[in-house]
Amino acid sequence: MAPRVFPSILLCALVLATSAAADCYADYKAKQDSPLRLHYGVMELPAAACGSRDAATREIDRRLGRAGWQLLNVMSIFGADGLDQRKASAGGYFLKY
Repeated sequence: MAPRVFPSILLCALVLATSAAADCYADYKAKQDSPLRLHYGVMELPAAACGSRDAATREIDRRLGRAGWQLLNVMSIFGADGLDQRKASAGGYFLKY
């Protein structure tokens, strides 16, 4: 009976870890030059970028750079519980990139 229990526990642990990792977001400020444009946005991050502020900064900078934006500052990294309070401020840049 024990050999069947271990795979079930392992599967449950993997599902919970994946679910928790999926809820990772960051808010940031970015700019474009000529003409100067600024924006505040919220971005969903992959689990690999949630482990450290440096990893999150690299991921955000890469994604914004493809769209012609320069990252100015990563404000914070947070879970799904912080989305509602930031949605209005981010406007069109809420989960855009």
